[in-house]
Amino acid sequence: MKAGQLNDSRQLISRIKKNWGLYLLLLPAVVLVLLFSYVPMYGILIAFKDYSPAAGIMDSPWAGLKYFEKFFRSYQFESTIKNTVVISLYSVATFPIPIMLALMVNQMRPNRFKRFFQTVTYMPHFISTVVMVGLMLILFSPSTGLIGNLFRLFGAEAPNLMGSAGWFSSVYVWSDVWQHMGWDSIIYIAALSAVNPSLYEAATMDGASRWQKIRYIDIPMLMPTMITLLILRIGNLLGVGFEKVYLMQNNLNITSSEVIATYVYKIGMLSSQYSFSSAINLFNTVINFVLLIMVNYISKKYSENSLW
Repeated sequence: MKAGQLNDSRQLISRIKKNWGLYLLLLPAVVLVLLFSYVPMYGILIAFKDYSPAAGIMDSPWAGLKYFEKFFRSYQFESTIKNTVVISLYSVATFPIPIMLALMVNQMRPNRFKRFFQTVTYMPHFISTVVMVGLMLILFSPSTGLIGNLFRLFGAEAPNLMGSAGWFSSVYVWSDVWQHMGWDSIIYIAALSAVNPSLYEAATMDGASRWQKIRYIDIPMLMPTMITLLILRIGNLLGVGFEKVYLMQNNLNITSSEVIATYVYKIGMLSSQYSFSSAINLFNTVINFVLLIMVNYISKKYSENSLW
């Protein structure tokens, strides 16, 4: 071992000894990640085999890229990819909303209304997905829901939002924004709380307006956090959540609600085509990984902010 490497190893050991308490707190999280994220990765082999539960993963015969080719030739390939990308890009387009909410909260004076406002915007995050979709079904019902009653009040026919393929992505995304924008704004509010008050005082002395303070102080301070979270969001572009989509899905909106996650569930769990579903899921994961690397590289090159 070279002298430089030996010195680095000693420094690392010294830091671990010095901060052993922090590493001890980190240990449970590391163990959980290893057990539930890395150890099961050997299951990727299922995507390249004619998997049989009776034979097991290792004893099942190899199939090569058979199931990837099957997915690419499937009539569901284009529609599932399209639906997943449309919903994901739609969700990414709403990315600035929590930022704007955080900027608005930061401009409020610290009083009871500010605390009440923050509590109200945080609360929807704690509603379970099942309850959320149930509320949406009741609210958007064209016959008995609030929307239906409002339309009938003006003598118009209410649209079936939950049963319309054209409205699915909008209902999914904006209900998600309503439910999580308050919670997502917390990290931005925390970043703004770290701004040195003397910057605002100096800006006030120079005659800066409220909008100028937001533009030249708040937004630059938020930029590293914004870029990091945006990279993570784009890196999960094809990872549209399964639970909410599946609960909102019905025969009327299936043409625009069938995404990769729901298709994998139906192929794997309902049809018992384990190798086929594993191949689809692996394809999805690889695309997300490639997007993450690309976006991180572009961000590092042009903004000097990146994950690594």
